Amino acid sequence: MKKLFIFAFVMVFALTAAGFAVADDSAMLKANEKKAWEKATKAFPAERQLTVQQFKELYDKVRAGKEDAYLVDLRTHPEFYAAHIVGTDHIHAGHMYTFPKKIKNKDAKIVVWCRTHKRGAYVGERLAQYGYTNVWWYRHGIVGWIKAGHPLCNQFMGLLKVTEYHKYFTEIDKETKKPLYRIREFHPY
Repeated sequence: MKKLFIFAFVMVFALTAAGFAVADDSAMLKANEKKAWEKATKAFPAERQLTVQQFKELYDKVRAGKEDAYLVDLRTHPEFYAAHIVGTDHIHAGHMYTFPKKIKNKDAKIVVWCRTHKRGAYVGERLAQYGYTNVWWYRHGIVGWIKAGHPLCNQFMGLLKVTEYHKYFTEIDKETKKPLYRIREFHPY
C-alpha cells in the first residue's frame, strides 16, 4: 500500500510538472502585451505625438537655438552608431533608468523615438512614471525620418542619405540568389 501511494504521488507530480512544461501561454501573453501597448500610448496626448513633419520643424528650431529640448534616440548602440539624426542625443531604451542622471529637470522637454515606434512609447510612458512632465513621442522613428528623405550621419561617413530602406537588408542578388560580393574578411569588432 505504501508503494502504491508513493507511485501515485510521483505520477501526479510528474503529470502536473509535464502539464506546466508544455503549457502555451502565448495567447495570454500577446493579449497582455496589447494591453500594455495601449496603456503606453495613452501616456501621450495627441498633441504630444509628433509626425515626421512636426518633428523636423522642432528639430530645426532646436538646432537653430530657438527652442530647448532633448531629442533622444532610444535605439541600441549598434543602431545609433550605424546612422543617426545629426546632433541628437542617445540613451539606449534598455538604459532608461539613466534619464534622471542625465536630465535633472523634470519639466524639460524630452522627445523620444526609436526605429519605428514601440520602444519610444514604452520608454515615454516610463519617463512619465518617473515624474517627467513634458515628454513627447516622435511616432514614426528613424524609419519615418529616412522615408521623408532627411539626412543621417555616422562617424565613418559623415552625412548620408538612405536611398532604399529595408528592415533586413541582405546583399544577395535577387536573380542569382548569390552574394553581391566576392570576398568578405572576418572582423570581430
